[in-house]
Amino acid sequence: MTWGPTGFSLPAFELFPDSAAREHGELSLGGVRASRLAEEFGTPLIVYCEQTLLARAEAYRSSAPDTLLLYSVKAFPSVAILELVAGAGYGADVSTAGELAFALRAGIPGERIVLHGNNKSDEELAAAAVAGVRYVVIDAADEVARAATAGVERVLVRVTPGIEAETHAAITTGHRGSKFGLPPEDALEAIDVARAAGLEVAGLHVHIGSQLLETAAVRTTIAWLAAFASECRTRLGWVPGTIDLGGGLGVQHVLEEEAPSIETFVGALIERVAEEWKRHELPSADLVLEPGRSLVGRAGVTLYRIGVVKRASERVTYVAIDGGMSDNPRPQLYGALYSAIVAERVNDPPTGVFSVCGKHCESGDVLIEGVRLASPRRGDVLAVPATGAYTLAMSSNYNAVPRPAAVLVSEGEARLIRRRESIDDLLDLEAPLTEGSALIAGGGVTDAAGE
Repeated sequence: MTWGPTGFSLPAFELFPDSAAREHGELSLGGVRASRLAEEFGTPLIVYCEQTLLARAEAYRSSAPDTLLLYSVKAFPSVAILELVAGAGYGADVSTAGELAFALRAGIPGERIVLHGNNKSDEELAAAAVAGVRYVVIDAADEVARAATAGVERVLVRVTPGIEAETHAAITTGHRGSKFGLPPEDALEAIDVARAAGLEVAGLHVHIGSQLLETAAVRTTIAWLAAFASECRTRLGWVPGTIDLGGGLGVQHVLEEEAPSIETFVGALIERVAEEWKRHELPSADLVLEPGRSLVGRAGVTLYRIGVVKRASERVTYVAIDGGMSDNPRPQLYGALYSAIVAERVNDPPTGVFSVCGKHCESGDVLIEGVRLASPRRGDVLAVPATGAYTLAMSSNYNAVPRPAAVLVSEGEARLIRRRESIDDLLDLEAPLTEGSALIAGGGVTDAAGE
């Protein structure tokens, strides 16, 4: 808990990036005042703190010095962010041709890229082969032959352990019936077929879900994986030389959530791997981890401009912002919780509980159901912490709203890393009707003149 000078609490403040500070009663990030960022770059704006991102990258590196670390690009595809983590020794975990292109544009070599995806196209497999990615993760039986045809050399096989992670159902991935990976018997067959096809099957991949706030399910998964690796040795005469444990470590969005530290989470994984591999008398394997949310989640803060403040009932007063579910759909998709502060008055005491809603044509477009704020007014900047992961990455243009910009802040400087979309950008995607172009009208096709 952070306390203001008059003794009242500022519960959201400690959820902000490491560089967050109060300067003359105003929130600053990376040494730059929130009001200046909003004025210079507009709102909504996602602000990434370089200090926070690099500190978390180093926490993984120091906790797992002999591990191949891959930034999970899906958390936030950004060339600038990829360049930062690459400088810290990271590679990239990608799942589409687009994410692969981001990693390559950032200068990450193929040897430090792993390609995932539950429905890889032939084109994506071919692109992975041309890039010389370290591994393609086999996620379906038919990928074996298609990967070999595409020229892929080394693969991992993703196995589904049937373990339920304690997280939202929409982001569990290792349960029985998951669309990801192969059930154990099918995984054994895929390993055998892939080896026969001339592919180098380097190891196994497993990932049970995202936004994990405890280590029990992951420890159980590792114990299961060791037993499965032992079964591979017995039935196939093959043991995995590489174990990719995926990612999934959650971040704290509100004070009521508790997330293990990177050091605690990674330490638990490494300790359990050592124990279980020894128990089954397996040769040591190289480890791969794929952090995403835990690298960029807390590093990001979204700044909004407050518009309407409206009392809707005896219990609900809405604070409307100039964004909403188009730039952060997680509350609607997962029931995700967030906190907020009025950025220009961080020392002022809260004056009430407010619901923060977006500007979209949905009653469910509510970012925060209830948060204590200091007298929000039209024109104020509202700062929402822990929004660096799966927000802009999952954004849309609902209601024809352009996507926000993103900036990177460090040591008093702000650098634009993603420009704001414009309405012209959206209109540029439209195919204009010209004389002679075809229209589908009623039961037939007519030209633009209606003839």
